Parts: sequence; C-alpha cells; structure tokens
Amino acid sequence: MQFFGGTEISPSLPASTASGNNGHMMYVFNRNGVCLLYREWNRPLHTLNQQQDHKLMFGLLFSLKSLTAKMDPTTPDKANLGVPQLPGQGCSFHSFRTNTYKLTFMESPSGIKIILVTHPRTGDLRESLKYIYNLYVEYVVKNPLYTPGTPIRTKFHATITSPGIASCEIL
Repeated sequence: MQFFGGTEISPSLPASTASGNNGHMMYVFNRNGVCLLYREWNRPLHTLNQQQDHKLMFGLLFSLKSLTAKMDPTTPDKANLGVPQLPGQGCSFHSFRTNTYKLTFMESPSGIKIILVTHPRTGDLRESLKYIYNLYVEYVVKNPLYTPGTPIRTKFHATITSPGIASCEIL
C-alpha cells in the first residue's frame, strides 16, 4: 500500500533487524484514552516525552477511525467527522504502512485498543493482536488485584520475527 509518494513496499519477508525483532512499539489504550501499557523495542529516536507520545497516538487512532467511518461507502447515514463512536461502530481500519513503519490496530468490543508499530514489511498481525488481547483478558482483567483503568504493571515480552507471527509472554 502506498499513500503519498515514496516507493511501493513489496510483500516479501521482512528485513531482519539487529536484534531479530521487527516490533518497534506496542500500545494498549482503554476506551477513555488512558495508556494502560506501552513497550518499545527498536525505537532509536525519541522526539516527544512519553505522555505527549501517548496523546498523539490516541489522537491519530481517533482521527483515522472517524475518517474511515465517514468514508464508508456502505453506510448512508454518516456522523460528522470527530464525533466519537462506540467500539465496533462504523467502518474500521486494521493497518497502514509508511516507508519506515507499519501500524497495526485492533479495537475490542469493550473499547480496548491494541496497537503494534513494526517494520514496514511485516505481514498481517491481526491474529497476533487477538492473541495479545486474550492475554490481556486472561492475566489483567481476571486478576482480582488489578484496578480497571490503571496502567498495567508487569514485565511483558513480545517478539515479532516474521510476517504475521508474534510471540508474547507475561513474566
């Protein structure tokens, strides 16, 4: 996929990085925009502080979700741009790619948003996002010591090594 200029990215195997991990960052947001979990692996440049970065990412998702709902050719009644939607409402996007990264997105029916930023040649990660969400439900939501809406305090390790394949573990 190509948005504006640049070169087309072929759907070949991802180029391996120095650590062998194609994942750059992972975000987990609740429905109110609170970042519950943030991890980074291959991010050489930090231009914003972490709080600004989280706000920017949530704003990007909010805008893209609103835009895709507005452009949905199957729905005759369209809300104005920027109007909040319930999870699962409207047309949704799954990923976009630039020449430097690929962003893959999943929103659960409860409003949990999981975002993976990976190498641009990484394949479809929707199944991996579902797996991460299942881990979230199993180890966070079902944990009686967890207070909903608070950041997740755990050691989380994820590896994305080839198109569409991710492994995760909670330590």
